[in-house]
Amino acid sequence: MNSAILSAVLLAVLSMAAPVGQSFAATEEELAQAKKEMRESRKQIRSVMKHARGKLKQAVRGGLVYKTYCVLCHGEKADGDAITKLGEGLSLKINKQTPEFFKKIVMEGGPAVHRSKFMPAWKDELSDEQGEDLVMYLSMVTDPQSRGEVVFKTNCILCHGVNGDGMGRASVLFDPPPADLTRSDKNDVYKKMIITMGGEAMGRSSVMPIWGMELSEDEIDDVVAYLRTILVVPYLE
Repeated sequence: MNSAILSAVLLAVLSMAAPVGQSFAATEEELAQAKKEMRESRKQIRSVMKHARGKLKQAVRGGLVYKTYCVLCHGEKADGDAITKLGEGLSLKINKQTPEFFKKIVMEGGPAVHRSKFMPAWKDELSDEQGEDLVMYLSMVTDPQSRGEVVFKTNCILCHGVNGDGMGRASVLFDPPPADLTRSDKNDVYKKMIITMGGEAMGRSSVMPIWGMELSEDEIDDVVAYLRTILVVPYLE
């Protein structure tokens, strides 16, 4: 955005904040400060989105490692439902764990974390990078909230803000403003519907896009799960 366009946008935004019936004449100092704040906001959003996309790319690489080395025992979906039955009587489903736990059991084997001796150590087979990628994949595949955070931060923060508080960089352009999702009084069913069908279909702002055309049902379910974690008010069933 060149300087002239940026100045025009800033003046328009500042004018929106002026009391009714009054004009807002921004001084050069105020305009410079507003420009600085917009640049900082843009940097923050880009940084968050870049980080989220980086996690997604790492998980994709980790998925390839998983399908090469782990699928035989743990199954395609990490649910323990594998084609072969190599560990009869053992639960081979991979449950949610900390990244530290996953790294230790992957690289050092089951006994290192007091689990099955049949779980091999992969440190001689995998590079450090492959191990880190696999840990990211396992962290996401076992945790819908982590997956939902990535989806949210790559698609929703421009309007709803990095923290989901409705204070996104574009929020000042809309009336009514984007919802503060940290204080939402809507349940999961409603959230899934408005994400899928858009705001207008739910009698809300038409600015809210129809994400069902962009995201899969699983991705939307993951976003709804993530939104539950950022609530600062009691969760509604």
